[in-house]
Amino acid sequence: MERKEPVLQRTVELEQVLRREGAELVGCCRLPAELQMPWSYGVSVAVVLPAHIVRQLQQAPNKEYYYLYRELNARLDRIVTAGARYLTEQGFAAQPQTTDAVRFLDKYQTELPHKTVAVQAGLGWIGKNCLLVTPEFGSAVRLSSLLTNAPLQTGQPSKESRCGACRLCVESCPGKALRGVLWQPGMERDRLVDKVRCMETQTAVMKAQTGIETDLCGKCFAVCPYTQGYLRRAEEKDLS
Repeated sequence: MERKEPVLQRTVELEQVLRREGAELVGCCRLPAELQMPWSYGVSVAVVLPAHIVRQLQQAPNKEYYYLYRELNARLDRIVTAGARYLTEQGFAAQPQTTDAVRFLDKYQTELPHKTVAVQAGLGWIGKNCLLVTPEFGSAVRLSSLLTNAPLQTGQPSKESRCGACRLCVESCPGKALRGVLWQPGMERDRLVDKVRCMETQTAVMKAQTGIETDLCGKCFAVCPYTQGYLRRAEEKDLS
């Protein structure tokens, strides 16, 4: 059996690589057997949306958000590719889940969602908005992940929602696509959101606001109390 020291050192070094590339949250997990993945471990990374963009999303999406979204996706691709490169240099197999490598089961669902890896790594829980909610930044994050057979020190999977009775995201959804159900591990996505209505509404809102036909909105996470906490801290930091 491998000693703990090399596992800890590898995990620390991997996190250093990911943070140097721009990751603001990092977590590792052992992938559950029920996911039936050919990989043993997952690594979740997140980058944070700037506070001024999130404030704008409380009203409506705009072109700045559209271009930022694409920029953050490219940044995430670079981050997880660097992490996979580090692991392969250590002699392990690794697969970055970049935007061109993610496998889709259908139009609305990937084989292994980034937020599933994040929940297993303990970075947050799934909110009533059907997005990852982190204690630090709410849902104002973009996610990516990489998969590997390298043993890593893992976090504790999130087991419950912290959304409580809050319904701000549900009531703010322009398409009324959120069902207001409190997430539990293993819950099917359809119990939380009408994904077709969500995507169609996002596309309609974005086209009306910017002329760009793509599924971006953001209002459900912009109003989240955890996201609002991030915005308050960012404002206090700006004023200090």
